[in-house]
Amino acid sequence: MSTAPQSPAHALRVRETRLAMTLSLVVGFAMLAGKWAAYAITGSAAIFSDAAESVVHVVAVGFAAYSLRLSSKPADARFPYGYEKISYFSAGFEGALIILAAGVIIYQAIHRWLAGLVLSNLGLGTLVVLAASLINAALGAYLVWKGKKNNSLILEANGKHVLTDSWTSFGVVGGLCLVLLTGWKPFDPILAIAVAINILWTGRALIRRSYAGLMDVAEPELGSAIRDTLDRVTREMNIGYHGVRFRNSGMSVWIELHLLFPGGTVLEEAHAKATRLEHELKQRLPVPAEVTTHLESLEDHDRVHSGPHYEGKPEAQ
Repeated sequence: MSTAPQSPAHALRVRETRLAMTLSLVVGFAMLAGKWAAYAITGSAAIFSDAAESVVHVVAVGFAAYSLRLSSKPADARFPYGYEKISYFSAGFEGALIILAAGVIIYQAIHRWLAGLVLSNLGLGTLVVLAASLINAALGAYLVWKGKKNNSLILEANGKHVLTDSWTSFGVVGGLCLVLLTGWKPFDPILAIAVAINILWTGRALIRRSYAGLMDVAEPELGSAIRDTLDRVTREMNIGYHGVRFRNSGMSVWIELHLLFPGGTVLEEAHAKATRLEHELKQRLPVPAEVTTHLESLEDHDRVHSGPHYEGKPEAQ
């Protein structure tokens, strides 16, 4: 099965997203090492919660990197619509891992609190976590920006996870500062539990987005952008349209619509206009798109679409 060659713009998007994902993985391992070292020297439940979240992050980034590479493969005989839907599996997987990490953090915090809190070297541990949170904040903002720029759900979800990790770290720093200032050790496990509850919301949001993408839930904002663009293009070409449907694959949008031509239009002319519209729509939309059109006669449109065949019923004999 032959496939069309990738455009230079598409190839550039793939390179940029892969580079950003590689950067995320490298930084993730560095943050993981730093946070576990901080936990080892302090015994802090709050730092443990941050380190556990980083374990999830590294595992999730590894799966996201695989998903990103798979999603950029062209369509083939086995997957005629391509591999881009893996983006939603990646987001759901990351969300599930975050929820699992939250459960481990809550259990560990309560267990340490009941067993008796022993903390040491909090000043040094706090500095390590603060440095990690600043690095992650910058990385997360970069990943979300690149993900939106290249319409990559995988990269955007990863960036939001990194930002969540950074906010978690900032919260841990605040809690450790309270322990240092007041000497009241229970601030440590209380903060760890608060961190776990906070990241639960991030995991829930990622799973909801995964479900929405796999089930092709309507996207009103994207639909409005598609129809606004169609209105402008069809006015310029003096043709009509209806029956617009679209689905988001995670990296591009697949659009189907019916075009309405005057009944006397020559087929060759109608086909040329349809091809031009498909090209214009791809160029003007803010996201990569694949467009499929169906040509119809304007004069008998209402009759055809109100007839028994349109409702899926056979005509009466």
